Amino acid sequence: MKTNKEGRKKQAGFTLIELMVVIVILGVLAGLIIPRVMGEPDKAKQAKAKIQIVSIESALKMYRLDNGHYPTTEQGLKALVEPPTVGKLPPNWRQGGYLERGRVPKDPWGNEYVYISPGVHGDFDLISLGGDGEPGGEGFDADINNWEIE
Repeated sequence: MKTNKEGRKKQAGFTLIELMVVIVILGVLAGLIIPRVMGEPDKAKQAKAKIQIVSIESALKMYRLDNGHYPTTEQGLKALVEPPTVGKLPPNWRQGGYLERGRVPKDPWGNEYVYISPGVHGDFDLISLGGDGEPGGEGFDADINNWEIE
């Protein structure tokens, strides 16, 4: 075992001050990283809503190709999974429907998508009301509209 000048044995290990410095550094890093990670679920929900809207848009376009028109607002998105019984009936409704899994998805916040046909911004408007489930809003509560998705 090694000894220093005074003849004391040299001990391996960390001092209390070294441990405190490491703990402070870890605390600072956690304070910087955790807030950034906590906001990610909301971003993921917004991205998922956009993907679902694009998917529903594709199904609506297939419906139109088969039947010559989009479902009406009254028929709603339900017309993509079962043949409508009201309004202008589709002459060539596709057996099995137009959406996978045979159901209309809810938005990532658990709300129904708003479907308006004919739409104000195009042939149809498809809207997720965002995190708050109310029209309008800002940030993660903002509406996600099909005409604004690139």
